[in-house]
Amino acid sequence: MSLNPIRPWRNIERRKSRQIMVGRVPVGGDAPISVQTMTNTDGHDVRATLDQVIRAADAGADIVRISAPDQETTRALREICRESPVPIVADIHFHYKRAIEAAEAGAACLRINPGNIGDAARVREVIRAAKDHGCSIRIGVNAGSLERHLLEKYGEPCPDAMVESGLDHIRILQDNDFHEFKISVKASDVFLAAAAYQQLADATDAPIHLGITEAGGFVGGTVKSAIGLGNLLWMGIGDTIRVSLSADPVEEVKVGFEILKSLGLRTRGVQIISCPSCARQGFDVIRTVEALEKRLEHIKTPMSLSIIGCVVNGPGEALMTDIGFTGGGAGSGMVYLAGRQSHKMTNEQMIDHIVRLVEERAEKIEAEATQTAAE
Repeated sequence: MSLNPIRPWRNIERRKSRQIMVGRVPVGGDAPISVQTMTNTDGHDVRATLDQVIRAADAGADIVRISAPDQETTRALREICRESPVPIVADIHFHYKRAIEAAEAGAACLRINPGNIGDAARVREVIRAAKDHGCSIRIGVNAGSLERHLLEKYGEPCPDAMVESGLDHIRILQDNDFHEFKISVKASDVFLAAAAYQQLADATDAPIHLGITEAGGFVGGTVKSAIGLGNLLWMGIGDTIRVSLSADPVEEVKVGFEILKSLGLRTRGVQIISCPSCARQGFDVIRTVEALEKRLEHIKTPMSLSIIGCVVNGPGEALMTDIGFTGGGAGSGMVYLAGRQSHKMTNEQMIDHIVRLVEERAEKIEAEATQTAAE
C-alpha cells in the first residue's frame, strides 16, 4: 500500500498477490512494481541486443524481455543472460524446444502460453526445464491470439474469453505442480484490457503483468498506456508493467516510470513539475525543461524540481518541491530550496546552477542513506 497519512486521498491499496522471483527481482506480494521492456534488435546479434538491454537497465528497467523464435537466438541468449545487468525473459510462442533451450541458457523467466506448446508431454518437459533451472513463467494471454474454441464460444475477444484462457493455462501449470508464474491479459483496446484485468484480479492471486499491447507510437501509445495502466494501478491492480510503444525500448521504460511516479508507486530520478508556459513567463520554460530533462537523466536519486515561468503559481509549487525556480523580471528569477526562497539567479546561468544544485542534493541524500544503513 502507498500510505500517506497526511493526504489519505493519495493512498492506493494494492491487491494482495503471492510473490514469485524473476531472477533476483521479486514480483508480487509487497515488492515494488517492476518496470519491463522488450528489445527490438536482431536476437542473433549478441552485442547489439546487450547494448540495448544495458541502456534499458540504465534508464530503470528491472526486467528485459527478448523474443526467442529460433535456435540461433536461444544460443545467443546464453551470453546475453550471462552479461545482462537485469533478469532476461525469453519470449516463446509455440515451439517447446525453444523454451527448454532458453531455460538452459539462463533465462530468468519464460513467456509462454502452455496451451500453445503442444501435448501434455511437451508441457511437462518445459515445466521440468523451468524447475531445473529456476525459471519462472509468464502466461501471456493476448486478445489478438485467443484460442479458436474460445472465439467460437464467445463470438469475439472479450473479458470473459481472455480470463477463461488465462485460467485454463494456469490450471495446466498447477496440475504439474508449478506455481512460479505470473499472468497477463493484454489487449490494444483500453476498455477490453481494463475489464479483463479487473476480472482476472478477482479470479487468481497470481502476480499480474500489466500492459496495453500494440498501443501505438510514442505519443498515442503513451496516452493509451497511461489511461489503461494508470487506472488499473490506481485500483491496486498490477505487480509488474510494460508500456508497449513503437519506439526505442528506453522510452518505454521512461514512460513506465513516469506512470508509477505520478501515482506515488515508485520513485526514481528527478520529477519535474513545470508549467506549459504563457505570455507571463519570465524565461523560456519549454527550452529550459527540455535541457534539464537531458542533463538530469543521470540522477537516480528521487527528487522533485519545479520550473515555473512566473510568480502566479511558482511560489506555491516551489513550496512542495525540493528545488524550484520561478521566473521574475529583468532577466532573473528566484531559486527555492526545500520550499523556501533562497536566492536570485539570472536566466542565463539558471540551467547550470539548477543542475549543480540537484547533483549536490543527490550526493547528500545518498551519503545520508549510506550512513544510516551502516549504523
